[in-house]
Amino acid sequence: MKWGVLSDTHGLLRPEVLPLLSGVERILHLGDIGNAAILKSLRRIAPVHAVRGNIDRNGLCSKLPETDVLFLEGHYLYLLHDRSTLSLNPAAARLSAVLFGHTHRPLIEWHRGILFMNPGSCGPRRFDLPATIGYLSIGPDGLLHPEILKIPDTSS
Repeated sequence: MKWGVLSDTHGLLRPEVLPLLSGVERILHLGDIGNAAILKSLRRIAPVHAVRGNIDRNGLCSKLPETDVLFLEGHYLYLLHDRSTLSLNPAAARLSAVLFGHTHRPLIEWHRGILFMNPGSCGPRRFDLPATIGYLSIGPDGLLHPEILKIPDTSS
């Protein structure tokens, strides 16, 4: 099982992203969507779970939850936009992963057996940060396997 993990599209769904999501079973968008049409495009590929980011103040995106918890293949995943707003103890909540965006900086970090993952931003480039997405899969060992993938730059 493999899921696509996105954040911070800010109204831009790069055409290079869509082929990278081909074959994923679910897409998780961690906020700052910027335009509900992005979610519609993603739903053509796989079911989408999305949370609201700080720029998602209007339209359909403003109606998304601030956080979400998914139970997939024996793992509780906590979705939110800004990690600094995390208001629960992930270990006490028996979470396997906290997935977030906001900083545009890709990150895979393990703390006390819990995955903290930021797929980075796949929207407009910010500063010198790369455009990235993430994958989250479950291996034959039943464990979460995160990956960050740099989006090929075809804008030359």
